[in-house]
Amino acid sequence: MNRFTLILLTVAAAGSLTGCAPSKSETSAAPDAAAKTAPNTAKTCEGDAGIALPAGFCASVFADNLGHARHLAVAPNGDVYVNTWSSMYTMMKNAPGGYIVALRDADHDGRAEMVERFGTLHQDGKPGGGTGLAIHDGALYAEVDDKIVSYALGGDSLAPKAQPQTIVMGLPQSGDHPMHPFTIAADGSLYMDSGSPSNSCQQKNRAFQSPGRKPCPELATRAGIWRYDTKKTGQAFSARERYATGLRNSEALAVQPRDGALYAVVHGRDQLSENWPKLYTVEQQNELPAEILARVTEGADFGWPSCYFDKMQGKQVLAPEYGGDGGKAVGECAMKGEPAAAFPAHWAPDALAFYTGTAFPGKYQGGAFVSFHGSWNRNPKQAGYLVAFVPFADGKPSGTYEEFATGFAGKEPPADPAKAAYRPMGLAVSPDGAIYVSDDVNGRVWRITHLGN
Repeated sequence: MNRFTLILLTVAAAGSLTGCAPSKSETSAAPDAAAKTAPNTAKTCEGDAGIALPAGFCASVFADNLGHARHLAVAPNGDVYVNTWSSMYTMMKNAPGGYIVALRDADHDGRAEMVERFGTLHQDGKPGGGTGLAIHDGALYAEVDDKIVSYALGGDSLAPKAQPQTIVMGLPQSGDHPMHPFTIAADGSLYMDSGSPSNSCQQKNRAFQSPGRKPCPELATRAGIWRYDTKKTGQAFSARERYATGLRNSEALAVQPRDGALYAVVHGRDQLSENWPKLYTVEQQNELPAEILARVTEGADFGWPSCYFDKMQGKQVLAPEYGGDGGKAVGECAMKGEPAAAFPAHWAPDALAFYTGTAFPGKYQGGAFVSFHGSWNRNPKQAGYLVAFVPFADGKPSGTYEEFATGFAGKEPPADPAKAAYRPMGLAVSPDGAIYVSDDVNGRVWRITHLGN
């Protein structure tokens, strides 16, 4: 799960630093595949953007100090929009405007000279904004508090001038995962995450050996994906629109352009050894359960809270709250959905973007990038804080995944995620083939390009 620490930020101009890949690109094993390491033949480029990339890639700081930068989207004209959550800028009224930040690189130097804010400006000290953000059919869709709204885009204006329309309202916000990230398909279907408010639907959340509730009442409105229609306004959230279930928290959602399939990268549950020490060691907790990449179809059930995916065994197993014995018992989990790929535990996947450009080398085209925010349930050090690349072939994940962009946390991941230098969050592919990555510690936005031969 994600834990956020509000940070009082001072207003600063967007940075102009650049940086490129001075270190090696490592790869990690997908299920049933061995890890391998890419050769350390990285070129260099002027400056230092604070992260490491594979050979031939370069990162520049497109903007900085935006607040808690969450998901982002790039318009067809290259303008970048960033959603922020609980921003100290809006809560303390240190900057004009609202929770969405619009960025424009007017002189095409890789830096946003124009920065405008719009959206709700909270003046009552309550958190505002959200995570979800997408551009579809000439409009910007944004999560704000308990709604998803749309802003018409057009003309030369950077920030929209018209008032937003409410697309979905009444979104649940209680508990551990109050956000509602979403993605929009070509036909206008809006697929939205409603994350679980708990770790594993226990009678007492995160309590020592507290049994799970069965049936889990959360599943009616949480721990799944909901589908709505961008062509309709005023849609009210309810259990009827649930598209898939058993997905604890699908912060990272994207539609595969090749065949229109929906994919989600899902936060796994926590605290196996803390709450069930007779069944799990600390070392096992560090590796269980996997963060999964799932191909999601209508009516699919991926097993949460009764089941979790054990990457080492390559199968779904019963959770201890529901009669599990530490990884041997399978029971009902044999009938639950299987992931398309799996990542190490407690990396906290927060965004998924399919590479639709042609500027990157051929192996990246059609594949997917996943940002990992870094979590808190490893001991003694955390992990994640990177952007991974998942190769696709014939519309499906293939081979190993690579650690594409690293070094966000600093020299090494800290014991406390709040002390990480940066935590990668949003991902978006621009029309020119560059990739944008946002950070929700200091509100930095990187632009990653390929230097060519």
